[in-house]
Amino acid sequence: MDRFLIAIALAGATIVPLTMMVSAETGGSRDALPPGSVSQAAGLEAWKRIEAVVTHPRCANCHVDTRGIPIWTPAGETTSRAHGMNIHAGPSRIGTETIVCSTCHMTSTQPNDPAPAPPHAGIPWQLAPVDFLWYGQTGADICRQLKDPGRNGGRDAAGLLDHLRHDASLGGFIPRSWEPGDGRSKPPGTFEDHVRDMAEWGAAGQPCPE
Repeated sequence: MDRFLIAIALAGATIVPLTMMVSAETGGSRDALPPGSVSQAAGLEAWKRIEAVVTHPRCANCHVDTRGIPIWTPAGETTSRAHGMNIHAGPSRIGTETIVCSTCHMTSTQPNDPAPAPPHAGIPWQLAPVDFLWYGQTGADICRQLKDPGRNGGRDAAGLLDHLRHDASLGGFIPRSWEPGDGRSKPPGTFEDHVRDMAEWGAAGQPCPE
């Protein structure tokens, strides 16, 4: 992927309210493990694997600050930079003030084409809400944010798992991070590995590194 972070965020053919991205899913998760069934040490090991995913460009480049400038790393390169073509998503986080993300990034569940074709997903493209700032943050910072219902859309550990499954059911940004199209790097492991790690981390009490 041109590493725009397009892994979890831009806009598509239909504008979906940003509140959908921050509303908590309800009900128990089928993936959740019994609380306390995983040791804190094992939970921290699970977090290390989670951190490798959420800090990967596929999952961080659109979790940017109030400037609303997506980040990308062109295919075949290793340096992240501001999105090309002077793209600015604006306060709307979908680019309505300039060029909407859906101008290039269509909403589709079809496989992503090889780079440099723009990636797509089954939900409209948009930047992640400003409160979900990940790009440039440390793993410990992201960990504390993910476990804080006040900064993660009101979700407990089971709610985070529900969020992963809900996004996957829509062909959303999270699972497609592992299917970015030829020529783009992918986070380590698989989507199912990520779900299992999140379940273990949750069962361990969501421990964070110092």
